Amino acid sequence: MIQRIQSVYLLLVTILLVMTAFMPIGYFIETDNITTHIFKPLGVSLANGEFQSTWGLFGILILSAIIAFGTIFLYRNRMLQIRMTIFSSILLVGFYIAFLVFMFVLKEDLNAGFHLKWALSLPVICIILNYLSFRAIYRDEVMVRAADRLR
Repeated sequence: MIQRIQSVYLLLVTILLVMTAFMPIGYFIETDNITTHIFKPLGVSLANGEFQSTWGLFGILILSAIIAFGTIFLYRNRMLQIRMTIFSSILLVGFYIAFLVFMFVLKEDLNAGFHLKWALSLPVICIILNYLSFRAIYRDEVMVRAADRLR
């Protein structure tokens, strides 16, 4: 059962979320258009060497990656597997909400403009892959129930 397509989807989700956790997801440019502050899920590196922590974003990404990886091995309990993929997707929606909160608060504190990087799109891809794995798991569950009815 581990070689099913949903396992591939969930493994891709895990890889993409771990990549996102360590990549810059944007940067702040101050009004002088010279000073930049890099925004990673773990925090913002300020130009004067200080570090503003946003560890909540990092925690959400890592927790969602752990859940996606652990869900691969729950193939004997498909209903739990479905619940875990839905929970992982909800966590990723929460990631975007927390990201927006951190972005607007830091934007006001730094008095700077914000520019997105491509790594911010990876959690959306993970939500899509979670949906595809949900459909594949549900299809397996329907097939097993149909086979049980025939016996």
